Amino acid sequence: MQKLFDEVNSLDKRCYEEFSLSEDILMEHAANGMCEYIQDNFEDKKSVLIVCGSGNNGADGIALARLLYSKYNVSLYLASKPKSDMAKLQYKRAKALGVKETNEVFEADIIVDSLFGTGLNKELKDDAIKLIDTLNEFESFKISCDIPSGVNNTGHVSTTAFYADLTLTMGALKTFLYTDNAKDYLGKVKVINLGVQRDVYEVNTTKFLLQKKDIRLPHRKQKNSHKGTYGHLNVFAGCKKGAGIIAAKAAFGFGTGLVSVVCHESLDLPYHIMQTHFLTKNCTAIAIGMGLGKYETAEVREILRNDIPKIIDADLFYDEIVIESFEKDVVLTPHPKEFVSLLKICNIADITIDELQADRFFYVEKFCKKYPKVVLLLKGANVIIAQDEYIYVNRYGSAVLSKGGSGDVLAGLVASLLAQNYTPLDAAISASLAHTLAAANYKKNNYSLIPSDLVEEVRKL
Repeated sequence: MQKLFDEVNSLDKRCYEEFSLSEDILMEHAANGMCEYIQDNFEDKKSVLIVCGSGNNGADGIALARLLYSKYNVSLYLASKPKSDMAKLQYKRAKALGVKETNEVFEADIIVDSLFGTGLNKELKDDAIKLIDTLNEFESFKISCDIPSGVNNTGHVSTTAFYADLTLTMGALKTFLYTDNAKDYLGKVKVINLGVQRDVYEVNTTKFLLQKKDIRLPHRKQKNSHKGTYGHLNVFAGCKKGAGIIAAKAAFGFGTGLVSVVCHESLDLPYHIMQTHFLTKNCTAIAIGMGLGKYETAEVREILRNDIPKIIDADLFYDEIVIESFEKDVVLTPHPKEFVSLLKICNIADITIDELQADRFFYVEKFCKKYPKVVLLLKGANVIIAQDEYIYVNRYGSAVLSKGGSGDVLAGLVASLLAQNYTPLDAAISASLAHTLAAANYKKNNYSLIPSDLVEEVRKL
């Protein structure tokens, strides 16, 4: 996993004070990192249009123009005159070298966006919106310097933003790059070193970006074992019984030794999945909430109060009874609408879904501060997994998963790992990665996935 930071100004300042690196040196390394990427990936003499603003993000772009000069056909477009001291200095250097300026943007082989950077904290003006929209129409390979222009310093897009194929971000990864609102604009993300290696530049943090290698699959290393060695999961099926059955199938395919569906009505289940009317004595984990609908409160309350590790999903996020489980080993897996309800039930916030999506990390932190024992998995384009003060982001989510039943598969995967004695946090992380990576491996049209396809792809990981 990689470290995430809410801001990097303090990290830059540390470079100035502890390592005697100047702002100029850091900027030269930023520009050189972008230059190296272009040189490594594009042939000489390609046309490069660098679109610059008036601040230090624009200064990065101007410095890049100087470094690419003569090897590439570079054109510098200044959206506004340089205003920051570094922008003025870099412009003076570029002019002395003879870097070409243009009064109009055009479809170059490569377009570099150096308009606003991470300092954007206000609404875009009409001329900036028009400029960004024009750049987005071009078929060029598009690179953003630090962050796509139009994405602000909370990761929110209010009007429009630059659609980058690649974002070259400076020094370290920023948390706000991984909001749901920013996801469509980033393209791939690569970190540029600023005069020192990342492990020197970065400090301790409580936020992390998950990588594929962080998944811990439930491979069986113990030779002397039996089905009970790998747990017995109880999945509660409600009025929408299909949800519970999907979760049970996913759990069995992810390594649980025994899976029983708890339901008072007769079910048509696969032969390898059992049915019971009550919680089994050897149960090692519980999955409840998926398709639950109307339920007997006393029975559910008894389940939520017991000490067996459990995952809670869906319908229970609309009932304050869910709070009774928060002192136990529990994973919650709400989607945004359900999390908004949960925040209200818990007297944390009364907000809309749009308000949540505009500041997901803030509300996750508020929830986890009040309930530090709970593992929260907030679904979305970027999945947020959190416990206490620690936050982990799974960026591998995709539109492939935007189908009914995908969440039930996730519930089954988390429950499976809980049954196999994973900690709630480890279960949430590995199950979420398995869920998203399986979807990424799906080879058919991205609109066509059904839950059984997803379970099959998980089995292939």
